[in-house]
Amino acid sequence: MSKNTLSKPSSLQFAVRIGIATLCRLVLNTARRFAYPFAPVMSRGLGVSIPAITAIIAATQATGIVGMVLGPMADRLGYRRMMLAGLGMLAIGMLAAAVLPLYGVVLVGLVLAGLGKTAFDPAIQAYVSERVAFERRGLAIGFLEFSWAGSTLVGIPLIAVLIDRAGWRSPFFALGGLGVLAIVAILFFIPPDSRHPKVERETKEGFSQAFRELIRNRVAGGMLGFIFFLSLGNDNLFVSYGAWLEDSFQANILLIGAITGAIGFAELAGEVLVVLMSDRLGLKRAVMSGVMLCAISYSLLPMVGNSLPVAVIGLFLVFLVFEFTVVSSISLSTELLPEYRATMMAAFFAAAGIGRILGALAGGTIWVAAGIPGIGLASAFFSALGLVSLMWGLKGWQQ
Repeated sequence: MSKNTLSKPSSLQFAVRIGIATLCRLVLNTARRFAYPFAPVMSRGLGVSIPAITAIIAATQATGIVGMVLGPMADRLGYRRMMLAGLGMLAIGMLAAAVLPLYGVVLVGLVLAGLGKTAFDPAIQAYVSERVAFERRGLAIGFLEFSWAGSTLVGIPLIAVLIDRAGWRSPFFALGGLGVLAIVAILFFIPPDSRHPKVERETKEGFSQAFRELIRNRVAGGMLGFIFFLSLGNDNLFVSYGAWLEDSFQANILLIGAITGAIGFAELAGEVLVVLMSDRLGLKRAVMSGVMLCAISYSLLPMVGNSLPVAVIGLFLVFLVFEFTVVSSISLSTELLPEYRATMMAAFFAAAGIGRILGALAGGTIWVAAGIPGIGLASAFFSALGLVSLMWGLKGWQQ
């Protein structure tokens, strides 16, 4: 049996570990996302303007770029240690913001939570990928990614209940306490990971070796270009769909919120499809098929603008296909640089983060200039560029 494959006696134990890791990621994802819908509540609680809160949100988004440093650190120090470090940053940041409800402290607390997610995600994905055969990788990574949709469908609604009953500071206490419990769970359920001798010997030279391997690897470069363009295209739509619904269908805030909940279900459906289908299709084929469907679905959006129900269905399908493509690409990426998995995954998320930032900037401009037809065509074009990058990178690649 290969070193990547689980032996039968340990399969149940390993499934429990994946479940624990998924719950930890649910806490991290909720901490990362809850400021978006509750920015007005936080602005009133802190006595600052809403732009001051959105500045905090922008700062937390930028933490993904720091993963370029944290990924090689995980490959060098061990994945479990980096998971614990990420959860430690979450707990410290949230509890500090809860105890000292000042703007500067909340800013640092949410940035620490963002850094915690940036540290935890590549580490857990690398940890799992070393222990699951490539033929089952989509199942394992897809299950981990349930925590992303779960933060929208479970985490944020629970945060709303907490704020309603105990005030705006209560989520910080709750998430900080859950961060501490998550640390205990990792210590108890996940044993220290041993490093492969070759990797340990090379990484003692520092981070430079990991970065050299990343930069000179054509397959890795093609995947990073792919996720950059795919994320750019999606955020180009994400920042403008609310304006589209409001402008074309006179949707109010509650209706837009309900539609956003439907997008959460679309994300969950995409993750379920990864679990059920991606390994059967083959991860390479699943990603290529997904990005082609993304381009097609974006290009069709201008045609569904005459009816709100049809527009909602169109958005649902767009985000379902996007989530399927992203999670399948995460699963595939775990095998592109096997000796430096965390480095590869950190670079993947950094490239995605840069794409999201540029997509958000582009979306506002394109919406003003060309409306939803321009948004749909631009997102389709960016997705097509992602497909070109992917085909260039994966040409001739075999697992």
